[in-house]
Formats: sequence, structure tokens, C-alpha cells
Amino acid sequence: MPIMRILCLCSVLTTLLVLGCKSAPTLEQQEQMVRAENLVLDHVTVRAIVNAWGEPPHHHSEFSHFFVMPDFSMIPRSRVPSGETPRGWNAGVHAGEGVFFAYPTRGWLLVFISDHLVYKEQLKPDDMNALVKAWAYEERFKTRIDGASNR
Repeated sequence: MPIMRILCLCSVLTTLLVLGCKSAPTLEQQEQMVRAENLVLDHVTVRAIVNAWGEPPHHHSEFSHFFVMPDFSMIPRSRVPSGETPRGWNAGVHAGEGVFFAYPTRGWLLVFISDHLVYKEQLKPDDMNALVKAWAYEERFKTRIDGASNR
């Protein structure tokens, strides 16, 4: 039995080593990916998006809860109907400051954590407008302390 544990541990460590050595795309490569709308999660940064598409017409920042999917992608709680969970989810969660970019003319909602793209969704114009209005409504109720912490 100890041999099986050692082999399993070696397998896990090897996998982590291979994944850890995988280099991230350069900023130039990221910008090319963005221009081609090849928005690869965890490979695209805020800077690459802004450099390629410009400042987002609408943005929002809030402490958010995320469903972590089996493939390690994340879905913001706010993008799932109340009381439901995403299909295929198996109890992984993450919480952190989410930065939401809305590009209505492109139809993209992008969400970043720690400067990396963790969620993308194409939205219809009506859905995008509803989301932007909800953000504006929420902004009205932030206290001065909330506003200062988001700067």
C-alpha cells in the first residue's frame, strides 16, 4: 500500500511541475488573442484587454463568490439564477474581488480576479443593458467607505 501512495504522490507532483512550467503568453500574444476574440481563461490579463479593445464602456468591482467547476473555470454567483448552481458543479467555491468589464458593442461580459480573466460570457444587448443598469443601481447604495475601498 505505501508504494501505491508514493506512486500517486509522484504522479501528482509531476503533473503540478508540468503545469507550473507552462509559460503564460506574453502581453503581445495576449493582445493578438483578444483581437481575434480568442479569450482564453487564465491566459488573458486586464492590460491585454484594455490595450486591444480600449477602456470598457462599463465596469464594476465587487467582492464576489465564484463556483469553481471541475475544469477549474469559475462562474460568478451573480451569473447563476438565485437558488441554483451551474450544471456540473461539484462544491468548489472561491471568493475574491471580481472586476467586471462590459463591452456592449462586442457583446462580451468579462470577469477578472487578480488581473486574470476567469469568466467570459456573450450577452445579448438587452441582457447587457439590464446588467449595466443593475450595476448603476447598486452604485447608488454604496457608502463612502465602500467607494473608498474600491479605488
